[in-house]
Amino acid sequence: MRLQDKVCIITGGAAGIGKATAEKFAAEGAKVLICDVNEEAGKALAEQLGNDASFWKVNVVNRQEVQVWIDEVAAKYGRIDVLINNAGITRDSQFVKFKQGEVVGQMGEDAFDAVIAVNLKGVFNCTQAVVPYMIKQGGGAIVSASSVVGLYGNFGQTNYAATKFAVIGMTKTWARELGKYQIRVNAVAPGFILTEMVQKMPENVLAGMASNTPLKRLGKPEEVANVYAWLASDEASYIHGAVISVDGGIVLGT
Repeated sequence: MRLQDKVCIITGGAAGIGKATAEKFAAEGAKVLICDVNEEAGKALAEQLGNDASFWKVNVVNRQEVQVWIDEVAAKYGRIDVLINNAGITRDSQFVKFKQGEVVGQMGEDAFDAVIAVNLKGVFNCTQAVVPYMIKQGGGAIVSASSVVGLYGNFGQTNYAATKFAVIGMTKTWARELGKYQIRVNAVAPGFILTEMVQKMPENVLAGMASNTPLKRLGKPEEVANVYAWLASDEASYIHGAVISVDGGIVLGT
């Protein structure tokens, strides 16, 4: 019960790593407050987790929606102890595809803007809404989702990699700015994780992902959630400005 009675916000909490994190936090005794754009899945999860869990339909890109949500949480519980910036999307395509002397495809502006909005601006919006409350209460913990892609890049993910590199940059900047308020800021960089979305990929693709990982398997959402929970807890009280990879060693093999 490392998170007993802590008020914990999880964005993108309705599925995948976010869902596993919500379940882990609830098991650790936290009051779990989930937001997502998937209202049906979010409500079902909150009901499953019990009385100390709540769901709000919030698009993290919409600054007003985020602020209203955070203000409501703070008014209801009197504090916000933990923010997990987990919400994210992908819109993959090759930056420029060149064949037989001609450009035959490229990453569209809409795909670039959509990923930047959710994965980067969303983290900015949620963190900036939460930080004043944490300052006033004397501290808190913020953990944001980066990726191993944010450490070494990846083919076909210009937009996604840009956001995940940027999350690391914001994490380290906020660690410098917010440490004096006893607000710890860290990031987690997952590798290939077997979420619901990944499970829908062809078997040969999954096998290739596993073979490229030194541990020769994909990660489980729960394994990322465990690191989120540790960083959110007092056991990580001197961990600040860090980026922790949960990737089965894949960075070592690149």
